[in-house]
Amino acid sequence: MKKLLFLVPFFFMAFQACASTVDSALVKKAEDYLNSITGLTGNFAQTAVGQKDSGTFSMLRPGRVRLDYKKSPIQLISDGKDLYFYDKSLDQITTVPLASTPAGILVRKNINLRTADIVVTETSSEKDNFSLKMHIKGSEGLGNMHVIFSNSPVGLVAWTVTDAMGAKTEIAFSGLKTKTDFNRHYFQLQRHKTASTSGGDSYYD
Repeated sequence: MKKLLFLVPFFFMAFQACASTVDSALVKKAEDYLNSITGLTGNFAQTAVGQKDSGTFSMLRPGRVRLDYKKSPIQLISDGKDLYFYDKSLDQITTVPLASTPAGILVRKNINLRTADIVVTETSSEKDNFSLKMHIKGSEGLGNMHVIFSNSPVGLVAWTVTDAMGAKTEIAFSGLKTKTDFNRHYFQLQRHKTASTSGGDSYYD
């Protein structure tokens, strides 16, 4: 259970609003970049609840994500409809709809950060990076997601998810590169045959 609690904030925390300045040009810049991505693979380092771990990260839009952790016996896989948390040490799987997770925003078929159900509440820009803070519309009191991008070229650098109690899960990416030729079973759990519980979402169709 402690292993799962360590990983849960990364995907489960919703978003919190705050009254700050929003630069529409930065929002469009992030949106254009995210919509330009088909597939990525690379490394990540995660800090959450005082614990650190790292591993490999892969995504293929629309809807597919995979994280393999080095220390924790957890594998996270999204097959385009559901997100599976597989605890290898317990041989246990927890399944949630991808549309209910913050990570789901980044792998939608069409990412709209201005008029859909996502609310960008703050933007900032520095010499090398720019960032957006966002939440899901109607979930203002439940937390926020802060995503950092590099300026030139535009790329995904890191994100931090903060829950309603202020607990943070920080993810930093490194060595990200374009990849689309994943094995056709790469984003499916191989240990078990699992059944979808959500029925999918039009964002990922």
